[in-house]
Amino acid sequence: MEAVIAKPIVISNRNQNLVLTAALLGWFFDGFEMGLFPIIARPSLASLLGHANDSHIGPWIAQITALFLIGAALGGFLFGWLGDRIGRVRSLSLSVLTYSVFTGLCYFATEPWHLGALRFVGALGMGGEWALGVALVMETWPAEKRALVAGLIGAASNLGYFAVAACGSLMHVTVDSWRHFVILGALPGLLTFFIRLYVPESERWQACTPSRNPLHDIFALGYAKSVGMGVALCTVFLLGTWGAVSWAPTWVDQLTHGTRPEAKVFVQMAYAFGATIGSFAAAMFCAMWRPRAVYGVLCVLSLASCLTLYFCVPEFGALFLFVMLLIGLTSGSFYGWAAYYLPALFPTKIRATAQGIAFNMGRAFAAIGVLGTGSFVQFFGGNYAHAGAVTCLIYGVGFVFIWFAPEKQEELF
Repeated sequence: MEAVIAKPIVISNRNQNLVLTAALLGWFFDGFEMGLFPIIARPSLASLLGHANDSHIGPWIAQITALFLIGAALGGFLFGWLGDRIGRVRSLSLSVLTYSVFTGLCYFATEPWHLGALRFVGALGMGGEWALGVALVMETWPAEKRALVAGLIGAASNLGYFAVAACGSLMHVTVDSWRHFVILGALPGLLTFFIRLYVPESERWQACTPSRNPLHDIFALGYAKSVGMGVALCTVFLLGTWGAVSWAPTWVDQLTHGTRPEAKVFVQMAYAFGATIGSFAAAMFCAMWRPRAVYGVLCVLSLASCLTLYFCVPEFGALFLFVMLLIGLTSGSFYGWAAYYLPALFPTKIRATAQGIAFNMGRAFAAIGVLGTGSFVQFFGGNYAHAGAVTCLIYGVGFVFIWFAPEKQEELF
């Protein structure tokens, strides 16, 4: 276990604010990046494939999404490992630059596999950004502010998800315009200059002895079980998000026969608005209640809201948008929960690596589930609703898993 530091580390308000500003901007663009593909998926693939047959487009969406999730998983490990070795700030700069450049390069894709390959490499940086940013903020801000900053972390990501949808409402994404849209994904590259010039390194990381081999230390210090449980819990809500919820914009595009490009944008905006509020609220509830109980309640509510959408709302309209708002309030709230719960499971010297593995390996396993959803789409003859309804049952598994997770967390801040 990590030794208790005898002399408390005092961090200036200026440094705390600089760190939080950089991290929130990173998470904002993180959410922007995650929301980008659901908006451009159907028109871009229809353009690249030369047709709009959903029984063919659906599997391609699943494969590209799976590559994105696997890339994020590997990036969480790679950049988390770098963060524990060379510092949070330098690694964070590299991760943001990676996902900015390769997202922008999607503009030049001429085949569906080009999109998949570029999304995969860009996701390496996005996965690293989450692990590094959470570690940096939690090590900089005091323990009594933990729920507040965790809520802001989750809210910022979902606000970025909202922003990409808002951009889509201003510039309709069609088979002819989707390339211009991905250029927006390259904007976070400018953030790297701010990070390198102004953001201070974590003083807690500097005060500890950096791990020579963080992955080895996870096992040597007895944290392998906590990592494994973190992977299981994150897999549930990430599969729910990517395997069930993220298909809703594509489903709406199908329901409207592609004649209302703004429809999928409004769906994503409704979800993101609810998720922004829900993420902040979930973190605050974790401080007032128990994180395990909050997770369990979110699983039940997420399952109920998703099944309502896929079984009870057969057409696009006001009711569809309202249910998507409820889904955001429930399934989107897990991002605030994770930012509160995961960092306190691990000591400073292995925190970036351990929580990066826990959160992002969840993405890797979710990728397998996403491929399953794509197969369901094909099995159900291009019916996204039936495929989403089957996939969202994963929330029931999460309700069981959470009661085996550790409740008592270490105060390492």
